[in-house]
Amino acid sequence: MKSLRYTLKLCVPVMASYIFVGLAYGMMMNKAGYSPLWTFFSSTFIYAGSMQIVLISLLAAGTPLYTIAIMTLFINARHIFYGIGFVEEFKKIGGWRYPLMALTMTDETYSVLCSAQYPEGMDRHKIMLYVQVFCYLLWILASTSGALLGEVLRFNMEGIEFTATAFFVTVVVSQWQTAESHLPAITGLLSAVLFFFLFGADKFILPALSVSVVVLIIHKDRIMIKREALENV
Repeated sequence: MKSLRYTLKLCVPVMASYIFVGLAYGMMMNKAGYSPLWTFFSSTFIYAGSMQIVLISLLAAGTPLYTIAIMTLFINARHIFYGIGFVEEFKKIGGWRYPLMALTMTDETYSVLCSAQYPEGMDRHKIMLYVQVFCYLLWILASTSGALLGEVLRFNMEGIEFTATAFFVTVVVSQWQTAESHLPAITGLLSAVLFFFLFGADKFILPALSVSVVVLIIHKDRIMIKREALENV
């Protein structure tokens, strides 16, 4: 029980964002005409937070599935690197827990696991597992609850899609303030603006993401050097 209580304490900051964004996502899915079952399965098998919110408008616009798949890969590719950072820890846990923890790593859980201080006498790996599972189940519960509320409470939800815009603006501002290098943000902005004017609103995302990934791969050493220099200050 001590491990479980400590896990809940660690996850308090995550709970606020998961609950409110999850509820908004479920209501947006309901408004778009999808049943709560679709919301449940999307949160269970996609579990991509911001990408799920983007997914609603993409589906409504009839975007091809291969485009959605590529976008999802690019947008959530950072989770691969999160998992690599903890792969040795996850291996020690072993069994069915290993793939579960690798697949349920998110920005929030990564942040929690990186900053967590494990009290003496508590099982470190058990707490890590609890954090991953708790956040995963919380997202499913919050989004499905939002969809069910949308079914029961027939109120005017006009403007709720602005939740996604506000969410992304908050993330961008937060990362700009905390990031060691602003090159990724500037690269993404310039690529988006350039290809928006070249290809239009319906076709700019994939080329913008592709160019951003290439530029960041080329300049990764520069970004890492700046990060290491700041850490040594």
